[in-house]
Amino acid sequence: MELLLVITIAISLSMDAFSLALAYGTFGIQKKQILILAILVGIFHFFMPLIGMNIGELVLVNLKINPDFIVFVVFLIIGIQMIIETFKEEEIKPLKVTGFFLFAFAVSIDSFVIGLTLTRIYAFYLISALFFALFSCFFTFVGLSLGNKIRKSTGKISTILGGLFLIIIGIIHLIKCQVFV
Repeated sequence: MELLLVITIAISLSMDAFSLALAYGTFGIQKKQILILAILVGIFHFFMPLIGMNIGELVLVNLKINPDFIVFVVFLIIGIQMIIETFKEEEIKPLKVTGFFLFAFAVSIDSFVIGLTLTRIYAFYLISALFFALFSCFFTFVGLSLGNKIRKSTGKISTILGGLFLIIIGIIHLIKCQVFV
């Protein structure tokens, strides 16, 4: 059951990469650049949760709060933030080399935050990070490839759905762990 949860989280975390990739895909990025950017996003989605996990372990050891409640709060904040970001109007500019790294970093921040509580979600954290990397790489590749064929609003809908899924997962985790009991 935990593996299904990890896959659901991986898909949810990939939605912001997908929606941003849809927008950038409309610039007609070359196939080689699409592949490089997708792989780079995957690499960031692998390492960011592991870095977050190590920092999270230090924080959880020093806090006197139920870690399951922290998982709920993290999912809630990320989900709400993803939904809010869909309503911001931003001008999208074509990417350069440094832009590739900034793109990968920006869409991986949520993976870092999830990493803060990664060991509370699934004991096999390397498998979790691998799923995050594979799904984000795939969704970025698909988003960039289909960018010029899909309307801008579809990207926003996928980000909203990703945010809602994270909020729901947080609530289910909270109920499952019976934090309020």
